[in-house]
Amino acid sequence: MNGRTGGRAVGRTDGLGQTCRRAALAVMLAAGVALDTASASPPVRPSAALRAAVPAARSAQDDPIAPGAKAPAVVVNDLDGRPVDLGRVIGTKPVVLEFWATWCSLCEELMPRMKAAKQQYGDKVAFYGVNVTVNQSKERVRRYLAQHQPPFVTLYDDKGASARAYHVPTTSFVVIIDRAGKVTYTGTGGQQDIAGALAKAVGT
Repeated sequence: MNGRTGGRAVGRTDGLGQTCRRAALAVMLAAGVALDTASASPPVRPSAALRAAVPAARSAQDDPIAPGAKAPAVVVNDLDGRPVDLGRVIGTKPVVLEFWATWCSLCEELMPRMKAAKQQYGDKVAFYGVNVTVNQSKERVRRYLAQHQPPFVTLYDDKGASARAYHVPTTSFVVIIDRAGKVTYTGTGGQQDIAGALAKAVGT
């Protein structure tokens, strides 16, 4: 655990594949690039592209947004390409943002805790899962959603807008925002206590 996040310290590795994907995510977000495998021509082989990104990522990555900061109100598309204005929700009720991908093992590990938090707080809290679109097609995301039934509204950040605004360091990054629009928690990893972190934002 580090001073800025409530979960696992940013930068911990979970095998070479996960580490390389995280490095590529940092590079692509810094450049404002998102990779959608449905439109990539010719197809990009993740292993080669991601390994090549590792050295650059170490200098391109900014610190993630910190608790106490005002949450950016950004517009992100859903899977149907319709814009979702988070500014219409932030500041009206607590919000949970999870930045995830289908290949993220920590995101899958975190899902039962996210579902438990949703069951506990229901409509008192808005849950959004922001797919980072690195090595992700919309079809792949839809298949994953159908299989796993996550408890959040899914957004598809193909422009990288929210990922850049929140300085997302890796997948499984969670941001919790209180009803006043202030960040109260950030964390990474599959063992985050989402319900406990929400207690402060909800005021329970």
